[in-house]
Amino acid sequence: QVQLVESGGGLVQAGGSLRLSCAASRRTFSNYAMGWFRQAPGKEREFVAAITWSGSSTYVADSVKGRFTISRDNAKNTLYLQMNSLKPEDTAVYHCAVTLVPLSTWPYQYKYWGQGTQVTVSS
Repeated sequence: QVQLVESGGGLVQAGGSLRLSCAASRRTFSNYAMGWFRQAPGKEREFVAAITWSGSSTYVADSVKGRFTISRDNAKNTLYLQMNSLKPEDTAVYHCAVTLVPLSTWPYQYKYWGQGTQVTVSS
């Protein structure tokens, strides 16, 4: 089992930036493809970005393309999400997750999930 802990969320004004981190408990972190999802109140969980085990390939949702960047540091067992030009509609709880299906956009294909970190963007 892999335990994931997100951090870096908070309150930011529109147009600002945040960097989310996701720390994994296992040294085999580098074996897994990873992803970020978000969930706003009353809405379904939404795909944000995904990355392969090596970090050589990434995929981001159209809604965040050009503003969000996913990356990883396997030496530190950590996944990142750099969020720039934030908008009020980006407000949600952000979760990182592990998948055996690289670059999947489907939540059901992700096996382990973190508890999430709240991101609130004020207008």
